Amino acid sequence: MTDTARVAVVTGASSGIGAATTRRLAADGWQVVATARRLDRLGALAADTPGVVPCALDVTDARSVEALADAAPRVDLLVANAGGAYEMSPVADADVPTWAQTYDVNVLGTVRTVQALLPALRQARGQVVLTGSTAGRWAYEGGGAYVAAKHALVALRETLRLELVESGIRVSEVAPGMVRTEEFSLVRFDGDQARADAVYEGVEPLTAEDIADAIAWVASRPAHVNIDLVQLTPQQQAAVHKVVRRQP
Repeated sequence: MTDTARVAVVTGASSGIGAATTRRLAADGWQVVATARRLDRLGALAADTPGVVPCALDVTDARSVEALADAAPRVDLLVANAGGAYEMSPVADADVPTWAQTYDVNVLGTVRTVQALLPALRQARGQVVLTGSTAGRWAYEGGGAYVAAKHALVALRETLRLELVESGIRVSEVAPGMVRTEEFSLVRFDGDQARADAVYEGVEPLTAEDIADAIAWVASRPAHVNIDLVQLTPQQQAAVHKVVRRQP
């Protein structure tokens, strides 16, 4: 990592949107600190992508986040992407510890990471890009935990924008709708591949690369431009309840 290179930190970089964003930013000339719990996957990503430095990170562990700050003394861009959904139960049947896990990963993990990297971001007059979701605006049955967490992320982004504007730090959110990645729905349905596949049946969903493209565009704007929110959905998804599915 050179002294003059722009440095981006990407959380949740071992798969999906995080991995695609890491590859895209590296291709755009960024030095990327790619972080996640699965260091083996990060190592493979770094081996295939020049300009990438792997760094183990668990955003739910305060010590792990503190170690990230030591490993990344310069940060021009933080892509706070780590997150996930872990169930589809109605609120009446919800598992409260799963709700707590969802909030910890998606919201508190972002807070920990921003706090740890804020001194470096202040010094660089850098940028924070949060990976949100249309779930931060659209509620749906069975989505309570994830919807609540992503609504909280919207509030976090708006609050950070107000609190950091005087420091020159830009704060943005990229909020995708239906995105097909290798793990998101599979994790949500506890490994049930058929249920995960059914989510995207008859739809051409967004890809991880589509979201990475949006994040890279936000990060490439001039320093005087703050993109508050980019929301993108598949053409076939007009709302959470309005998805046009084509017959095979």
